[in-house]
Amino acid sequence: MQRQGDFYGIHRVLEPESALPQPALRLDNNFSEIYDNEILCDVDTLNIDAASFTDIKERAGGEPDKISGIMTEIVAKYGKHQNPRTGSGGMFIGRVAEIGSRLQKKIDLKTGDRIASLVSLSLTPLRIDKILSVLLNRDQVKIRGQAVLFESGIWVKLPDDIPESLALAVLDVAGAPAQVDRLVRPGDTVAVIGARGKSGLLCCYQAKKKAGTDGRVIAIIHRHEGREDVDNAPFIDDVIVASADRAADLLRDIEQLTKRELCDLVISSVSRKNCEMGAILITKERGTVYFFSMATSFTKAALGAEGVAKDVNMIIGNGYCRGHAELTLDILRKSSYIKYIYTRRYC
Repeated sequence: MQRQGDFYGIHRVLEPESALPQPALRLDNNFSEIYDNEILCDVDTLNIDAASFTDIKERAGGEPDKISGIMTEIVAKYGKHQNPRTGSGGMFIGRVAEIGSRLQKKIDLKTGDRIASLVSLSLTPLRIDKILSVLLNRDQVKIRGQAVLFESGIWVKLPDDIPESLALAVLDVAGAPAQVDRLVRPGDTVAVIGARGKSGLLCCYQAKKKAGTDGRVIAIIHRHEGREDVDNAPFIDDVIVASADRAADLLRDIEQLTKRELCDLVISSVSRKNCEMGAILITKERGTVYFFSMATSFTKAALGAEGVAKDVNMIIGNGYCRGHAELTLDILRKSSYIKYIYTRRYC
């Protein structure tokens, strides 16, 4: 008989006692015997959170061997891939190896199914046996290893009509366009900071879909390199090249473009630090800022808005939003432009 596991996975927490897996310091990644409410997967691909991968690349000087060493050390020490400098993780693709006895009749899953995890690696018990390759331009790493998902965890079977590497890339940020779908109203002016990025372009698409022809989507990118990706996007109305960490300069650009009306909704999806005030300043009074970035500092956002007397709603990006996987995969099916851009990047 298999050991009985906790719904939230507390049984895998080694330190501190009784913590939930995400804030826990260390997890048990010994999978010789799984618990009755776990799904054991043979993992072959890790998609690392953008903020975390950027940090690791910088520390490693962009050298794949050093990146592998840092990642292996993180997992060996903590039992999960949670970058201690960013607190973030990522997600995985794998094949189901075993399903706990308590879950076997509860879920539509069988041994051998290919799935993508929809919960962060920062709470997923993981063991890396070997890193096979580091895909620097995709934030992805090919490995041999195993991981378990808890009863409370979410996952999706990989679709047959979308390449796996492409599905993994967009599913990692599926919460962003799904939340945008809830936040945007017809006629809104929406700015997306980091619009050329993986989550940014998806957010632009969904924002335009919801804002409609009377609405306006403004893409804010950091550099001219790759600008054609947003210039040619049929769902983007305006493009600004600006540094979001230079808040006053960005404000002047937006004021000029919007005739000082500013934006109803600002989505910040950049993986760089100190971009909170840029997003806040370009938002209308009582407008909304949606921070979908692990580089966001709650302290800087909260105290910064207070310091400039800006009355705006601020939302922390939740990687989970009901129906987010289906909505995001559907964007790839409906937008030939995004599918073309992302296939070029991630396949």
